Amino acid sequence: MPGSVQNAAPATVLPLSLSRAFLREREYPVLDNEYRNGESQRSAQAANSRKRWRVAKRLPTAQLQTLRNFFDARKGSTEPFYFYDPYETNPRFSHDPTGQAVAGRYTVRFAGEWNQTVSLGRSDVSIELIEVA
Repeated sequence: MPGSVQNAAPATVLPLSLSRAFLREREYPVLDNEYRNGESQRSAQAANSRKRWRVAKRLPTAQLQTLRNFFDARKGSTEPFYFYDPYETNPRFSHDPTGQAVAGRYTVRFAGEWNQTVSLGRSDVSIELIEVA
């Protein structure tokens, strides 16, 4: 059908060593109209929230290279992958590298570009994941 968009079909999972220390946010998309007299009108655009995970962490060279390879293999924010929110897995803080377990699993993509600061022996990386399905 013309104009149809295919659903995201992830083929891999973010490695456990890279999926620690994320800050989770929930966003409820709202259409907001502001009027001249100060009144506003709001309506929800979706019934469910859209989740985001942000992390800024210092990585040793080996983990930095692993994360950069994973980012490049996904072509930045182009290809989706699975991410396990450790607070929602069963049992808690478990990780399934195959992507078969559904508890706590989200289909995500990288949001934004690669952001890296280099210092002696380590590098600081800031990345953001955004839920796509």
